[in-house]
Amino acid sequence: MTSLEVHDLTRTFGDRRAVDGISFTATGGLLTGFVGSNGAGKTTTMRMIMGVLAISSGEVRFDGAPVTRADRRTFGYMPEERGLYPKQPALEQLVYLARLRGIPATAARTEALDLLDRLGLADRAKDHVEKLSLGNQQRVQIVAALMGTPRALVLDEPFSGLDPTAVDGMVDLLREHTARGVPVLFSSHQLDLVERLCERLVILRSGQVVADGTPGDLQEAGTVRHRLVMDGDAGWVRGVPGIHAVDVDGPVALVEAADDAAVQRLLATAVERGPVHELSPVRPSLAQIYREVTA
Repeated sequence: MTSLEVHDLTRTFGDRRAVDGISFTATGGLLTGFVGSNGAGKTTTMRMIMGVLAISSGEVRFDGAPVTRADRRTFGYMPEERGLYPKQPALEQLVYLARLRGIPATAARTEALDLLDRLGLADRAKDHVEKLSLGNQQRVQIVAALMGTPRALVLDEPFSGLDPTAVDGMVDLLREHTARGVPVLFSSHQLDLVERLCERLVILRSGQVVADGTPGDLQEAGTVRHRLVMDGDAGWVRGVPGIHAVDVDGPVALVEAADDAAVQRLLATAVERGPVHELSPVRPSLAQIYREVTA
């Protein structure tokens, strides 16, 4: 399976280390979400993967070997700063950009029109980019990255500014690429979207990887809470040893337990106080995990 691998990658700017020895793999056939706060090192890492920015130390590998310039020419890349010419028609510059990657003009035009149609922009193909809304400009930039059957996709905030319909269309296109084994790495600040889409997550903090795994792996490793529902007021949970009350709302309490023994104490005390309708574990959301590992 083709993969895009980052090994101990570092980038310094003077005395500042923006990326500090990070390692992860974007496996072929999977959507890998790349998340972190502003300044965490996501864009810098993507630029090094694509050769836009020199690597201070470390290595990028593709398909098991050090990545080459020829490899990168086969990658689809969507940069943080959009690279469209505002006073040129969308279709005309998509064909131009595709030809720079070695795609014949006729094939490029056909593919561009097809992709624009699938993203709802077929009727705007001849419009100058500056006449398009920011969301539609984003769609054109996405098309530029997807053209030419890329062997890997590196996308910096591809869903920014897209409405739900455009997001769904974009996801369908990305799934077609993962279905043929293409590794897809994309960054996003939309954690709910990342949680819904990704088979793997890489979370950065201050230039370092602080979490890496499938959503299930990260949820298993995260802080498990318990939800208690009973008849009477549940405010008494605050006094149970080993129990931290995260939230109490009448008969419903959300708690964190120090260990299994604390959970059993909680249950026993609850039964003594009246009927217990529910005591169940609550797995953390991606947003909760993100807050925990980046705090």
